[in-house]
Amino acid sequence: MNRLKTTLFRAGLNAMYASGTHRILAPIVGGRGVIFTMHHVRPNPAPGFAPNSILQIAPEFLEAVVTRIRWAGLDIVSLDEAHDRLMDDTDDRRFAVLTFDDGYRDNLEIAYPILKRLDAPFCVYVATGLPDGTADLWWLALEAVIRNHAQISCCLGDEEVVLAAETDADKNAAYERVYWWMRDCDQDLQRSFIRDLCNRYGIDLVELCATQSMTWDEIKALSADPLVTIGAHTIGHFALAKLDAERARTEMDEGAGIIADRIGTRPTHFSYPYGDAGSAGPREFEIARRLDFKTAVTTRPGMLFRAHSNHLTSLPRVSLNGDYQGLKYLDLFLTGAPFALYNGFRKVSA
Repeated sequence: MNRLKTTLFRAGLNAMYASGTHRILAPIVGGRGVIFTMHHVRPNPAPGFAPNSILQIAPEFLEAVVTRIRWAGLDIVSLDEAHDRLMDDTDDRRFAVLTFDDGYRDNLEIAYPILKRLDAPFCVYVATGLPDGTADLWWLALEAVIRNHAQISCCLGDEEVVLAAETDADKNAAYERVYWWMRDCDQDLQRSFIRDLCNRYGIDLVELCATQSMTWDEIKALSADPLVTIGAHTIGHFALAKLDAERARTEMDEGAGIIADRIGTRPTHFSYPYGDAGSAGPREFEIARRLDFKTAVTTRPGMLFRAHSNHLTSLPRVSLNGDYQGLKYLDLFLTGAPFALYNGFRKVSA
């Protein structure tokens, strides 16, 4: 979401909170529960150019989130229990699930001690290219290139561009321009582009991955705690809908197989990389079903309802986005009201 859209969305949330509309709608649109999406937990960055700060929340906010969820009357449960509650028509207890995508080291070093102390179960979806050191964390690499230079030149498809990057405003504009081109393009072209860009501007992709990611030993040790679920998240973190069907299936199946070989247990829960409608759709949902994943999650915003028992491989999630680190936003999210409006009051979308 670009800065303008973020500003407008936050203004809409503030207006909803001030009006109390969310409290009126809550009994209708609150659903059975909610699955939250997170990535990094670490101190907030200094003001300035930090386009990926949306992917991180502060440790103190994570602790406040757990406390607030429970204060609101929701149980924090594992994905296995969430699955069982969705399948049980007689269980009306509302619940929340905490999930982290990719497999970052701060999940172990910062998030885990907090959640362990609070006895809060959570899931980490691991893209196996991260601990294997083969993943291209292209969004972080792009940020590093732009941060370190006052101007960058690159070829976006057939167009040679020179982008100013002197001020924070310049850098944000350059990042937005290249980021969304990369999100939309062919996945192999995306990876060759970022490797060429990093070679030209002196960014070490392998080192970047190593500093950000948990090792397999760390993932295995984390998985030994009953509070922790390790889920699958492909091998290379590709937008699966942009791959051919066989390659998408291989990413999903072999990613889970690699995790099984490394920690001794095959994941039964899956997260689609990026998770939006352009990255995962009905074809991928069916592949996940045929691979016998109990659940598979998108990033399409929404609450969980009884009808999701028939859509277990296309479950919505709600992002705990770094731009919304305020408990009033969490209170809004727990009612489901923002997503009911966003989805046109459709409870299930596959």
